[in-house]
Amino acid sequence: MNAAEITMSPAMHAPAGTEEIIPAEALRVGTRRTRRFVGRDHGAGISYFFVDNEPGEGPGLHWHPYTETWVVLAGTAEITIGDRKLIAREGDTVTGPAGVWHRFENVGEDRLRVLCIHASDVIIQTWAEEE
Repeated sequence: MNAAEITMSPAMHAPAGTEEIIPAEALRVGTRRTRRFVGRDHGAGISYFFVDNEPGEGPGLHWHPYTETWVVLAGTAEITIGDRKLIAREGDTVTGPAGVWHRFENVGEDRLRVLCIHASDVIIQTWAEEE
């Protein structure tokens, strides 16, 4: 069967109201370039942050009760997962386990763009400075 022969049965269609385009500005967090997508608000089973950071920037130490996957779209990130430090560059993907402290930082000379995919329809995070 080729792609032209594939059809969707009615059961395969998205629930009404979920096939929407969400403008980037609607997801912006404050005045920065970071965007937050909460899946539950849009009928999706995942959530994400799209992060666009200057050198030296990155979130503080935190953890989630689910896995998080980072896709580096541009730049260089130092990703700390537990006691490990990894250097991820454009095109690299890293997944951190549930319940483990982690963070990342732009260690390059240019802006870091990273998609942080949360395996949850809501974002749940516990920050180290809150404990």
